[in-house]
Amino acid sequence: MIMMLSLSAFPTQMIAAEKVPTAISNTSKEVPAEVKVLLTRLDEIKAMDKSSMKSSDKKALRKEVRAINAELRSTGNGVYLSVGAVIIIILLLILLL
Repeated sequence: MIMMLSLSAFPTQMIAAEKVPTAISNTSKEVPAEVKVLLTRLDEIKAMDKSSMKSSDKKALRKEVRAINAELRSTGNGVYLSVGAVIIIILLLILLL
C-alpha cells in the first residue's frame, strides 16, 4: 500500500518540477476595416459629453450603440453549438462508429 502511494505521488512531483515557463506570444488577429470603423464610432460616443444633450439625442445615441453592438456580434465568425446539439453529435458518433 505504501509502495502504491509513493509511486503515485512521485511522478506528479517530478512533472511539476520539470515544467519550464514558456513565453506567451501575442498573435494578433487582423481586425476587418468595417469592425474598426464601428469600434472607433463606439469610442467616439463614449467620449462624448452627454450632460448637455437633449433626451431625444441621448435616445438616438443609445439606439445607435445598440445597433452597432448587434452588428459587431453578428460579424463574429464562429460556430456555436448548444449543449443538446453536442450531446446528439456525440451519440450519433458512438452509434455510427
